Amino acid sequence: MSPATALLDRARAMPKPAKIVLWALFGVFLFALPLLNLPLISTPGADFGGVLFTVATYVLVALGLNIVVGYAGLLDLGYVGFYAVGAYTVGVLGSQHGSVPWLWAVPVAVVAALVSGVLLGAPTLRVRGDYLAIVTLGFGEIVRLTLVNSQWLGGAQGISNIPRPPGAELFDVPSIDWSTGAPIIDLGNTTTFLKFGITDQIPYYWLALAVILLVILFDHLVKSSRVGRAWEATREDEDAAELMGVPTFRFKLLAFALGACIGGLSGALFAGKAGFISPDSFQLLLSILFVAAVVVGGQGNRWGVILGAIVVSYFPERFREFADFRVLVFGLALMVLAVFRPQGLIPPRRAVRAKKVDERLDALEEGEARV
Repeated sequence: MSPATALLDRARAMPKPAKIVLWALFGVFLFALPLLNLPLISTPGADFGGVLFTVATYVLVALGLNIVVGYAGLLDLGYVGFYAVGAYTVGVLGSQHGSVPWLWAVPVAVVAALVSGVLLGAPTLRVRGDYLAIVTLGFGEIVRLTLVNSQWLGGAQGISNIPRPPGAELFDVPSIDWSTGAPIIDLGNTTTFLKFGITDQIPYYWLALAVILLVILFDHLVKSSRVGRAWEATREDEDAAELMGVPTFRFKLLAFALGACIGGLSGALFAGKAGFISPDSFQLLLSILFVAAVVVGGQGNRWGVILGAIVVSYFPERFREFADFRVLVFGLALMVLAVFRPQGLIPPRRAVRAKKVDERLDALEEGEARV
């Protein structure tokens, strides 16, 4: 059992009031994290608030992709297409062909991503396994090439002057300075709460973190419902689920649609923060990293995929001073993890139980062989 899994098991065994207090304190810590500037966590080579926002978008995408890959068992290699649909919907409505405020464009972006998920899933979810992976991979590339060749969507030049989230300058929050070796409140370095500007990216991180909390609540409710049980049955054995009366195609399509919604929402957040998008922002490599985050963390476990998204997005930025070698070391670390921890950093409880059963069966077979 990994330390992360053991820690989660201890947390589950705690009394409910203690859990509420612990999660509340952890939430406050996450919101205060960009202001604390902790020496071992902050990124000297990059803006820490911007890095945290990138991590938050990866976490949001991983939660959406986990519905498709982890819950329903559908390998989607073109998830960046839904991410691009959400971002470009905000860009087209807010700048390219209109002046719709960001907050009003986000629901349209989510619906557009949902529709694209249904349009992709309806004709393709009849196939399984590698064939589905190839089809979704083609979808991601089709979206990118369409963006490159369509002047109505900005072409290769992209879309600029995208509206930012609405804000209000309520109050300033100071940060912590560790330059002297001890924490000191730095009144000269403050962040204006809910001011979504260009230089300070911390409010964007706060917004993304609030969205993540809502998505986690939604994920918990769906996973615990009849829909979640249908996804699990479909993932384990689709033919058996069909024989038991589960309309597997409908539930797979629902998983595709919900995953696309969350991907589109993450793309809308990215567009609102960046203010500029182009087809180069949605390369195939992003899809591979999204899938890597789910697999590394433990597909099917929401806390595992969150940890996987942090590993995939944060560590390359944290060790940016190693220049190009950081990518090599990161790739080697993923290979080692795939060999020695194929079930992920925090595998779902069903995977842990299955592994224990396999170990017991192996022990029994060894005992019988000795007899």
